[in-house]
Amino acid sequence: MILLRLEEQNMEKVSCKFCKLKSAAALTLKNNELSVLENNCAQVIFLKGDNIIRQDALSTNVVYIKTGLVKIHIKGPIKERIMKIVKAPTYLCLPSSFGAKINHFSATAIEDTSVCFIDVNVFKQFIYTNGDFALQIILDMSRGELQNLHHCLNNAQKQNIGRIADTILFFAHEIYNSNIFELPISRQDLADLNGITREGTSRILTDFHNEKILGINGRKITILNEALLRQISVKG
Repeated sequence: MILLRLEEQNMEKVSCKFCKLKSAAALTLKNNELSVLENNCAQVIFLKGDNIIRQDALSTNVVYIKTGLVKIHIKGPIKERIMKIVKAPTYLCLPSSFGAKINHFSATAIEDTSVCFIDVNVFKQFIYTNGDFALQIILDMSRGELQNLHHCLNNAQKQNIGRIADTILFFAHEIYNSNIFELPISRQDLADLNGITREGTSRILTDFHNEKILGINGRKITILNEALLRQISVKG
């Protein structure tokens, strides 16, 4: 599948040594280590909607997102739930890569996304032999853990209106760095991400639009009153 995707996209493999999108960990690697990385790495372009990782499939690679936007989703006992949105450049869920032989989540591109699949054994070898590499991986995992804790806290303590305000601000400032953007996910996905119903999500967005907090035209979002949106986010 990876080889087919590479052929379909006519994508030349970029040398790891000259890649401008290295992770902080990869920047610590010496030239000989970068050569090993390059020989054990497959670069793939996924189109919007393509599945990058499937839950319960065998996990043999560490996944590094070079460019693009990805949603992480997990099948629960009742239904599937979107856990978070991930922006490149970043590794995808490193604890899962090391802690199990199967994937405990799925990842789907919500924009065209460039991915590096790195052999997990080679990745572990860098951790064993390169302390600077290992430190950067620990820092990356720590940041991810803190983000997950804050997300869980917000979902547990905020009302639905606060969750939606949080998510709009997240897309504006963490993803697009603009108060005008195209929402990259459907309203159903937006509802799943916040643990509420689609109807409740649509009602809140309509209220935001009618109260001139947001301008909404299809998926185009314009934040008109950021101060009030932030107040709603804080008070939740």
